[in-house]
Amino acid sequence: MTNKLDVKIKRLNQDAVIPAYAHETDAGFDLTAVKDVIVEPGATVKVPTGLAFELPSGYELQIRPRSGITSKTKLRVQLGTVDAGYIGEVSVIVDNTAENAYENVAQYLTYVDGIDYRTNGDLYPNDTYLIRKGDRIAQGVIAPVAHATFSEVDSLGESDRGANGFGSSGV
Repeated sequence: MTNKLDVKIKRLNQDAVIPAYAHETDAGFDLTAVKDVIVEPGATVKVPTGLAFELPSGYELQIRPRSGITSKTKLRVQLGTVDAGYIGEVSVIVDNTAENAYENVAQYLTYVDGIDYRTNGDLYPNDTYLIRKGDRIAQGVIAPVAHATFSEVDSLGESDRGANGFGSSGV
């Protein structure tokens, strides 16, 4: 049995898709683009969802990538946090990590699902993606937030790891 939480959602655009969990045990729900957005190589864009959330105090909405997009495209959804006090439109930040030179141009855009879309003569750099209105672009996870009390000290306790960073336990 999963925990249930009442979250109010306001549709800011008539085409916005109210999220739902695909399966009872899913942690995340899909966030859907509310308009077409072109993402050229090296670009960072905000993809609007057309939704505003009223989260209960003590919770956050985490914006996370969808594994299919990450594994099949050069698009990378940036992790994000929507605080309970924010009640404006939620957008998803997307980077196109392709490093294609601009002299390599084509008359098509690639959909997120890998299908090519012919333009009406417009030229775009290779590896340019079209996020279409209605595409599931990211997932949201609602999670509790713990607030810490910070105390400045002159020294910290000992640990097995010490100050060793990433890769300190080997490959």
